[in-house]
Amino acid sequence: MSVHTTVLTAPARPLASATAPRQPLPEPSRTPQDPVSAPQTPVLTTTVPRQFVHRAALAEVLLSDWSARDGGGFTVTAQWPRRHSFFALPEDTHYDPLLIAETIRQAGTLLAHTELGVPLGHQFLMSELSVSVLPERLRIPAAPDTVALEVTHEAVQERRGQHVGAGYRVVLRIGGRTVATGGAAYTCISPRAYGRLRASAGGEAAPLTSPVPPQHVGRLSPRDVVLSPAGRGDAWTLRVDTRHPVLFDHPVDHVPGMLLAEAARQAATAALGPGSVVLSLTARYGRYVELDVPCRVTARVTGSSPAESTVLVTAAQQGAEAFHAVVTARPRPC
Repeated sequence: MSVHTTVLTAPARPLASATAPRQPLPEPSRTPQDPVSAPQTPVLTTTVPRQFVHRAALAEVLLSDWSARDGGGFTVTAQWPRRHSFFALPEDTHYDPLLIAETIRQAGTLLAHTELGVPLGHQFLMSELSVSVLPERLRIPAAPDTVALEVTHEAVQERRGQHVGAGYRVVLRIGGRTVATGGAAYTCISPRAYGRLRASAGGEAAPLTSPVPPQHVGRLSPRDVVLSPAGRGDAWTLRVDTRHPVLFDHPVDHVPGMLLAEAARQAATAALGPGSVVLSLTARYGRYVELDVPCRVTARVTGSSPAESTVLVTAAQQGAEAFHAVVTARPRPC
């Protein structure tokens, strides 16, 4: 594969006039012990093409490079913004676990297209997404962090020689220190097969419902709330704003997986209190969540101790479960 950095070279020096007298250059003052160093050529870093990570906006591309690792697997590099427009915590001191989950998702689609032969235009159906973080190592620094993702594929599936799906595990490091782990699983299908699969999908999204108060679910802005009141403290209606610039970066015919992951985080925060710190989230996607049918979200605390609590979040449409997630969180330190 090609190297994904751009080398900046100086422009060619203009030729001197043939009639102009040549001026002697001064001799450098250098002792024989001084090493002769080659001029340093800056290396510029850019993002990977947005099509490889299924983003329409360049600003939403988190990945910058990738390479094969000796002994198998791949290393993907990313840069996290110090304040993402959506994937950010209210106190603005630590990186958001959902930003890390989105980085893991992008790494899988990047490698599927660039290393596993999946053509652009194929659709990805995510069945699993997980992230586990070490919050004390995720404090936002004075400059954006460069993150190394070590990606290992497992359960790779092929059909007639074509890649059709895989699971993968990821270890994320900053400066050599592990800050998070996670993984995902997906299948991918051609546009034609996807068209057949989604031929009966509904039409326009249901009318946008009112949000719960942002402070109840760990958000600052009502536009970023994905839950609406449903008459109970442990149940909500999924709030689907198809104009949201991050969750709906481009038009789709179903509720995106990252919106459901955010719903799980918000529901767990509502169940435990806005002071909770998410430690892990493991999501399973069983079926599409349609845009034109109300979706009911529920949260139930399944384990609790002074150190941490666990919440089971489910999403169902027309009585059938479409998604569930287990969220583990701990009280925020004073």
